[in-house]
Amino acid sequence: MTYEQLLSLQKQGDTKNRLRRDEDETRIGFDVDYDRIIFSRPFRSLQDKTQVIPLSKTDFVHTRLTHSLEVSVVGRSLGRAAGAAILKKYPYLVHEHGYQAQDFGAIVAAACLAHDIGNPPFGHSGEKAIGAYFEFGKGAQYQSEMTAAEWQDLICFEGNANGFHVLCGDRAGVEGGIRLTYATLGAFMKYPKASLPHKPTKEISDKKYGFFQADQAFFEEVATALGLLRKDREEVAFQRHPLTFLVEAADDICYTIIDFEDGINLGLISEDFALEYLIRLVEDKLDRRKFAQLQSKEDRISYLRAVAIGSLIQDAVQLFLQHESEILAGTFHRSLMEKSKYKAQIDDIIKLSIDKIYRSREVTEKEINGYEIIQTLLDAFITALERQAAGNERNIDTLILRLLPERFQDTSAPLYRRLLSVCHFVSLLTDSNAVRLYQTVKGLSVL
Repeated sequence: MTYEQLLSLQKQGDTKNRLRRDEDETRIGFDVDYDRIIFSRPFRSLQDKTQVIPLSKTDFVHTRLTHSLEVSVVGRSLGRAAGAAILKKYPYLVHEHGYQAQDFGAIVAAACLAHDIGNPPFGHSGEKAIGAYFEFGKGAQYQSEMTAAEWQDLICFEGNANGFHVLCGDRAGVEGGIRLTYATLGAFMKYPKASLPHKPTKEISDKKYGFFQADQAFFEEVATALGLLRKDREEVAFQRHPLTFLVEAADDICYTIIDFEDGINLGLISEDFALEYLIRLVEDKLDRRKFAQLQSKEDRISYLRAVAIGSLIQDAVQLFLQHESEILAGTFHRSLMEKSKYKAQIDDIIKLSIDKIYRSREVTEKEINGYEIIQTLLDAFITALERQAAGNERNIDTLILRLLPERFQDTSAPLYRRLLSVCHFVSLLTDSNAVRLYQTVKGLSVL
């Protein structure tokens, strides 16, 4: 892979090449990507979507929105630092094409900003609830009318693939969705493969899938234009865009440290535990004199968090540059933080977070509620839409469909696309809106 292709400014529908040296330096195309994501409705909805604690009433726990903004800040630092070293190594990118270090930062920051944009309500349990509706629930009746790959998209509904659909999906008058540069889309694509064949390997890019069958043609267009390496001629699967490793590292750094901080603020993890675990991570960078002057728990934890994130950023950049030739050749198949010199400390923090936060009673109870809410909404809308498509809708179906925006009601579309459209609608709901809609559908809002 070559950077001049990987840093493409092309967008869906372009009829002429976009060249870096022709860009307006006050607002280059990669900056436009960031702005378009920020102002998009799906991004704004992240303010009321679960990061760790579903429907939390506290004011200091992260939502998907605050998490995405923080990941973006970390990603920008990673991208700029790595970009400066890459341009020093390949000076022709500057002299012949006009690329600058901040371009790398802007691409990674924009991709980080969008990395959770396709996640349904109630965290990762929301993805599982959608898949379970088709695999084990009433949605199983539709399997015989699907191709194997279409069915896999539904029973293993994937937030990353849904995110690609949010960013790129066509609708009347809005071709190409948000219309981002191919470079940003490439960096966003953590799992550049279809849902089938499902062949788990030790390669990090095979862990999940990155696009729905409905979006395959455009996905392949982006991958080909960027020069991503194809894994297999018989399968739609590519090696990652190099900057994806930095996007992933930014996310890994933030959820490791900041989810841990949320657990401390919620009282799920004691300060003594927190200080012990974080100090292990930052002991080689810790200013003990400054730390000793901090009087409150919040100040102590904030200081340790900042030092920890700074240390992990430096480590991730060094790892990226160390393995850059392998990454370009498509032969590096692990996340950067898996090879971190701080891996033992990271693993300790994640283990404690799993025990004390992710498996806490509050999280468990609300994830169970999320399953019921999402599956009820899917069943109500899919049943009504399918009866309408068959011409035998009932009065209740007509009423239910008044709650479903028209753009999700194309009864002339194939069954797979109709079902995927309802899944997409439900995935875009905020946690609170999903609860309110559930109460309406169940007749609880009038009681």
